[in-house]
Amino acid sequence: MSDTDLSTARPPEAAPGPDGLPVLGSFLENQRDFFAFRDRVAAEYGGVARYRILGQDVFLLTDPDAIQRVLVSENQQYVKGDLFQQQLRPVLGNGLLNSEGDFWRRQRHLIQPAFTPDRIAGYADMMVETTERTSARWDDGEVRDVHRDMMGLTLDIVARALMGVDIRDRTPAIGGALDTVMEQSAGGSLLDLLPASVPTLGREKLREAVASLDRIVDELVDEKRRALREGEIAPDADVVSALLTAEDEDGEQMAAEQVRDEVKTLLLAGHETTALSLTFTLHLLARHPDIEQRLLDELEAELGDEPAGFDTVRDLEYLDQVVTESMRLLPPVHGILREPTEDVELGGYRIPEGTPVAISQWVVHRDPAHYDDPLAFRPERWTDEMERELHPLAYFPFSSGPRRCVGDRFALLETKLILATLLRRFAFEVVDPVDLEANLQASITTRPTQPVRMRIHER
Repeated sequence: MSDTDLSTARPPEAAPGPDGLPVLGSFLENQRDFFAFRDRVAAEYGGVARYRILGQDVFLLTDPDAIQRVLVSENQQYVKGDLFQQQLRPVLGNGLLNSEGDFWRRQRHLIQPAFTPDRIAGYADMMVETTERTSARWDDGEVRDVHRDMMGLTLDIVARALMGVDIRDRTPAIGGALDTVMEQSAGGSLLDLLPASVPTLGREKLREAVASLDRIVDELVDEKRRALREGEIAPDADVVSALLTAEDEDGEQMAAEQVRDEVKTLLLAGHETTALSLTFTLHLLARHPDIEQRLLDELEAELGDEPAGFDTVRDLEYLDQVVTESMRLLPPVHGILREPTEDVELGGYRIPEGTPVAISQWVVHRDPAHYDDPLAFRPERWTDEMERELHPLAYFPFSSGPRRCVGDRFALLETKLILATLLRRFAFEVVDPVDLEANLQASITTRPTQPVRMRIHER
């Protein structure tokens, strides 16, 4: 199970880490600059470190070998745990992101068919068409909040691909509710430490957002249920249809509440991280015109006047390097939480059952032990030789092991098609003298704290 027997492992309190303040521990430093705090702890105390938050031990893992054990080789000994559930269960219930064990395996089995290679290939033209339709409303020279635009675009795409519906009339309401959910999940206030039964302004905003999201999703599911009942669509027409018609071994169909949880999970997970990846990549390219020009040259040489498509985008080697490097430098998911279901050993230290283990893509992806000049945006670093030598858990934007993101190939195809479509028509110029990287917050994802304003110019 481990390279050190539990009987000889050092106790958890022996693990290195910051002392912190009495009672609060490292709470204030963690809240003041989440990313800088993790960078400091990893740099000063190593790949398996311990800090305390309000009396609770947390182990920070940035050693790829230890991460591989947690996510892959010994994954059955870990669950997502209480901290993760506290963030997402009030919003997504027992959906795919939250569920565990046999129930999770059943739900993943039901959803997996939406992400087969053939199904993903079938989404490509729709992704390009939706991108063209959205960007046709943009005016030359106007300043736009690119993050908001990408959130709306990817939400439209995931709804059409996975739910078979056009939600343009509902996008503002759904997007607004999901924005509130993500903003409130960031926490950062001492009020968040009050018991869950105590009402606060943030909790009230979250409750209203979830209620609004539930109403809209119920309407969408009811429309799908009616279409199935009247024979307008096939049971396998899309993911929601499959969820509504699926039966377990006893012939029972999924409860309406569970269908709602899965649909909300698909909407949130299916657009949030892709929108962030697009936002960060467009911003990085605008800051690095030489890299942008090399990418434009590739698009011109490989695509000519033809739109990007499923087959052609796979030949765009530099585009692939650009997306990979963007997700390394600014990972849309900054970290993963796990808790052991029994006492375990990592790095020679005993980690008691139920102790939060924080795995940081943010730190690992920017570690000079794995990457030369790690804070530089250098897509050309991603050569075949470099990837062969790289530890498999030194780059894991979609997690790894059995809980790896079910939609990773969908997200990568979508990101590349959108970038290829937008960049051939528009140049994006950064207009605010604000360092994007210095204005990120750690919600469930890595989010900008303010609008990402860019001026667009028709080419």
